[in-house]
Amino acid sequence: MANKVQILSVTSLGNLDAYIRIANLWPMLSIEEEKLLTRRLRYHGDLDAARTLILSHLRFVIHISRNYSGYGLLQADLIQEGNIGLMKAVRRFNPEIGVRLVSFAVHWIKSEIHEYVLRNWRIVKVATTKSQRKLFFNLRKSKNRLGWFNKEEIEIVARELGVTTADVREMESRMSAQDITFNPFPDDDLKDSKNSLNMHYLQDKTSDFAHGFEQDDWDEHATHKLSDALLGLDQRSRDIIKSRWLDKSKKNNTLQALANNYGISAERVRQLEKNAMKKLKIAIEN
Repeated sequence: MANKVQILSVTSLGNLDAYIRIANLWPMLSIEEEKLLTRRLRYHGDLDAARTLILSHLRFVIHISRNYSGYGLLQADLIQEGNIGLMKAVRRFNPEIGVRLVSFAVHWIKSEIHEYVLRNWRIVKVATTKSQRKLFFNLRKSKNRLGWFNKEEIEIVARELGVTTADVREMESRMSAQDITFNPFPDDDLKDSKNSLNMHYLQDKTSDFAHGFEQDDWDEHATHKLSDALLGLDQRSRDIIKSRWLDKSKKNNTLQALANNYGISAERVRQLEKNAMKKLKIAIEN
């Protein structure tokens, strides 16, 4: 419907005050007029009826959008998002349910505005779960004083909103925090700014150069000791160990395959392997 029904928009008028003035001049509908228009839309797909329904309810979107002026977002944008919710409500409204369109549309209007506020209030989305969304839009209303909540206030808010005290503390912390600009390159103009973070000063707690050097040194040491130990074995035992443990291709490394290769029994190959492993262990540990 949004693509087919043309309505007033702030951008088309170029001035928010002009938009509000024209929206308020559009006449409100009586119950009989509203029922007639909603039935024409629902049963006959009359887009002119849809346009009239939307235009006559723009004033309600403006009124609702004013309740979200404290989030630092442009009212024009809030109104535009609310209008999307209004259009969705008009499209889904059933005139036979016995309520006025505005009562049905309030949910859709607020839902679209809520989503817009959550997407744009901060760079990082602050509320994702149902409890966090509820807290985000009610926390300011629940504050009785400036500053942080005390324990009693946290418990009151949690009880009133049906969430946990941990959720209240977490959301209060998120809403009190500020976005920090991540600056990947040194900038003399921003290096002293509290709202800028230079990547060169970030700590990588997963990195341990000392441990890496020690591990590399140990691996090299162990490799040399293994090579020296292998040289201490006879040729047949050395070949058996390489075939059974060191050959990455894993071809012809079964006891029977080696037994056939050397013309001995598989049990003899197992004994030679066992003895060779003992000698390697002693040589490496010393």
